[in-house]
Parts: sequence; C-alpha cells; structure tokens
Amino acid sequence: MAGPTTAERGERQDRQGRREPASGPLRPRLRGRLPGPRGLLALAVCLALLAAGVLWVLYGSRWTRVERVSASGTRVLTAEQVVEAADVPAGSPLISVDTDEIEAGLLRKLPRIDSVDVVRSWPHEIGLKVTERIPVLITKNTGKGGKYVEVDAKGVRYATVSRAPQGVPVLELSASRSAGLRRFGTDRLVREAVLVARSLPAAVARATRVVRVGSYDSISLELSGERTVKWGSGEKGRAKAHTLTALMKAAPGARHFDVSVPTAPASSGS
Repeated sequence: MAGPTTAERGERQDRQGRREPASGPLRPRLRGRLPGPRGLLALAVCLALLAAGVLWVLYGSRWTRVERVSASGTRVLTAEQVVEAADVPAGSPLISVDTDEIEAGLLRKLPRIDSVDVVRSWPHEIGLKVTERIPVLITKNTGKGGKYVEVDAKGVRYATVSRAPQGVPVLELSASRSAGLRRFGTDRLVREAVLVARSLPAAVARATRVVRVGSYDSISLELSGERTVKWGSGEKGRAKAHTLTALMKAAPGARHFDVSVPTAPASSGS
C-alpha cells in the first residue's frame, strides 16, 4: 500500500505544529509598577519646586518686570499723553499689572478715547491699543468763547476744540423751548441728529453744513449752494437716503428737497 504523499505529510506536520489556544481568561499584560511612597514624595517635591520657580520668575525675578509702556492707534492724542494717563507702575511684576484698572482710568481721564485694549507683551512691556472717538457732528459752545464741542457716532459730547474739524456739520438745536425738548430731552435729540448724519448718502454728507433740530420729527439739513433738505425724524434713514439721491438726480437744479415721507418726496426752487 502506497504511503502518504509529500503534500499529505506537509499538511500533517502543519497540524501537529499548531497549538490549540489555552482555555480560560486572558491575563492582562503587566504594566510598569506604581511608584512607592518614596517615589510619590520625590514627585511631589519636584512639582513644588517647579511651582515655586514659576512664581519666582513671575513675581520675584527682574526678567518679567515692566520696563516699557507703548501706545498705538492715536489720532488727535499723542502716545505720550496716553502713556502718562495710564500711569503704569514701572518696575512692577508684569503679571501683577491690573489691566482692567488701567483701561477704566484711561477712559475716565481721556474722554476722547472710545475704547482701549491693555495687553501684556512678555517679558517687559505693556501695550495700550487705543481707538479714539471720531466726530460726526459739532455743536457751538457759546459759553466758552465760541469754541466747539465734538459729538461722536454714539451721541457722546466728548471734547471741546477751538476750531471746527473740516467736513463735520454743525448741529443746531432750535428746540430749546419746544415741547419736544421737554418730552425727549437734549441727549435724545442729539442722538437723533447723529442718526440722521450717519444715514446721509456720501455725496450729501460731504455737502452738509448744518443739521438743524427743531423737534424729534423735525430735522432739516443745510447744504452747500444754499440748498436745504427736510428730513423729518431719524426713522427710515436708509429709505430717505435712497429717495434723496434719486430726487437730486431727477431735479439737479432744485434748491429745496423734502424726504420726510420717503414714499412721497418733493423738490422745489431753481
């Protein structure tokens, strides 16, 4: 009888060489041993020393103390004025500088500043990033030698200047004895005038010389070339701006425009 072939012998040897997997639960692989009490103590000491070193660098070292204060973003103010008003304590640890207190102090001392960002620039500098208010209107201050008071886009009257800024319309409040003033107050009427000024088309804004407030819903404009615009209240400013632009194109020779009701505009004069 013929013996097993070569292929059969190889298959038999392969089966014999395999091992059946051991039964029962698998044992978890051994991991590194947890440190003993001495190891934990040494680790705690190292962490404590590291923390102490960090605190020393931040508060005790000369490496992280205030050596320089810089200001940027100024328009009318100078950087020196801002730095002086900030009054940052030189030589103090940079980490201990109260940035919120510096910000509040600058806004209080320099009303021309609209916002300021006080930042630490490691390892030695405090940076003051300033945004100044921009005048939208000016009012004549007859009680101070004919000087002007600048009014920003929020209706805040923030600075007195001897010369009117170029291109900024004059705000005239003729509502001093009107019922509108008693009802809304000066601040509300000023904000309404600012709203109108911000709604004007660019070409009209450049030509505007005076924004006159008779009452809350009676605001008018005086433009160059002896032209006038009856605007009404500050409501529907975008619609009034579009209507006024179209009306001026349709009647280029007109001198008086009425957009107080933007759906029924009118123009007259030549």
